[in-house]
Amino acid sequence: MRAKTILLLFLVPLLTACEQLGELLELPNPAKEAAKAEAEGKAIGGACRQGGRSLEDCYILNANAQKAAVYAGWREMNDYMLQNNMEVVPSQLAPAGQPAGQPTAPAAETPPVANAPEPAAEEEKRPSRRPRLPPST
Repeated sequence: MRAKTILLLFLVPLLTACEQLGELLELPNPAKEAAKAEAEGKAIGGACRQGGRSLEDCYILNANAQKAAVYAGWREMNDYMLQNNMEVVPSQLAPAGQPAGQPTAPAAETPPVANAPEPAAEEEKRPSRRPRLPPST
C-alpha cells in the first residue's frame, strides 16, 4: 500500500504537465488555435478601423481572417474611438512605385465625353431580360 502511495505521489506532477508535453510534441490544440484566430481577427478589425478602412475593405484585404472576429474588433475600436474622440490615423506607406517622401496626388477626374449618351438613355435601349409574352385570349 505504501509503495502505491509513493508511486502515485511521483506520478501526479508528471500527469499535471500533460499540456506542456503536448506543446513539446507539437500536438494540435483546436481550442488554442481558435482563440488565436479570434484574437488575430479582432486585432485586424481594430487596426482597420483605426486606419480608416471600411469593414468591407478589411474583409477583402484579410480574406483568411474570421469575419466575425474582424467585425468584433472593428466595432470595439469604433466604440473606443468615439468615446475618446480619436481621429483616424491615415496610412503613411507610399503606394508601390512611388518614393516614400512624396505625398500621393489625388486622381485627376476625366472630362466628360461630348457625345456620351445619358445613362437613362442606355437603359431604354437595352432589351429586357425576359421576353414579353403575348396577351392571352
